[in-house]
Amino acid sequence: MFSARTKQALGVAGILLLLAIALLARHFLGESDATARAQFLRFVPSGTTSVIFVDLDSLRSSPLLEALYSWAPHPAEDSEYSEFVGATGFDYERDLGKIFVAISNHEASSSTLLLAEGRFDRKKIEAFLARHGSETEQGSLKVFVLRASRNDKPLSVAFLANQRIAITDSASLAATLTSAVDRADHGAWQTRFDRVAGTPAFAVIRQDPAFEVAVNGAAPGGYRSPQLAALLDQLEWISLAGKPDGDLLRLVAEGECPSGPAAAELHDFLQGIQVLAQNGLNDPKLRQKMNADERQAYLELLKSAAIEKIDRGDGRSVRLVLSITPQFLSLAKPSGLATGDSSADPASQTDRGTRAKKPTSAKKR
Repeated sequence: MFSARTKQALGVAGILLLLAIALLARHFLGESDATARAQFLRFVPSGTTSVIFVDLDSLRSSPLLEALYSWAPHPAEDSEYSEFVGATGFDYERDLGKIFVAISNHEASSSTLLLAEGRFDRKKIEAFLARHGSETEQGSLKVFVLRASRNDKPLSVAFLANQRIAITDSASLAATLTSAVDRADHGAWQTRFDRVAGTPAFAVIRQDPAFEVAVNGAAPGGYRSPQLAALLDQLEWISLAGKPDGDLLRLVAEGECPSGPAAAELHDFLQGIQVLAQNGLNDPKLRQKMNADERQAYLELLKSAAIEKIDRGDGRSVRLVLSITPQFLSLAKPSGLATGDSSADPASQTDRGTRAKKPTSAKKR
């Protein structure tokens, strides 16, 4: 049995939690496009290592979306997804408007919070969730816990408004949301979000070990550079942003370095890669083996690259800007430079040209 004082404390704590959840629900009552982005970006849970935001409504008006979609991998739709579409009428390619993902990726554990705005039929979706999971109440939120999910962790799903939904694999959706609002260190995230204002798609990464894995997976021809991996590993923040500009996609990547020498080293390394890759693409052996249109697409990409150092007074960064054409998206696949002959591969030549030089800057955590 609890003592009277314990019961009183629990009662006060319960009231505070209910008030927090009520304020959270009120926070999401606004449905305008102008506020959705700002509201979503306020929710960065403790321990977050990466944030991704995509405004699909803005991208759908761009002719580049079709090229981007064709370049991305398309796993076969499974029977569960087909059942979901049939039961709810929701198709993410057509109905998903904006999506925010906060990822906490640590060696011991990981978790994900997803917030989305779209054209949802709330009644149908909640009925589908009820059939495939259990329903619980977390304050004012009706939370559906789905039995099956990735990594054998249950997914919690709740509507925050008729057109907004939240999903997490954390233990408590309500606790994740309330703890994410107005955290003390949110200003550091907001500073990076402000720098990518106006871009419909971006990612901000804070020392996420998964980033190096993603970079290696996207490297052409299976290229790996230990020196580049070491330089990226010491970056404190990485920001990636993409914005359509006519028939081009402007891609901006910025890495925040722990010191001036580290920034200079990364800047020089990237410039070296640019020169050596251009030379590699002009290698006679590669020109004989590589598709001419594909080779030209890579050359245009390298020619468009602008690499610069940025000094903001309290920090130093290296920025890379690329102009990506529809032709590049159509022709350049992740395995596009794999020729089976490392001597003719510009990536291999880049590795040989830079492998001997090791980063001198100390890694800062």
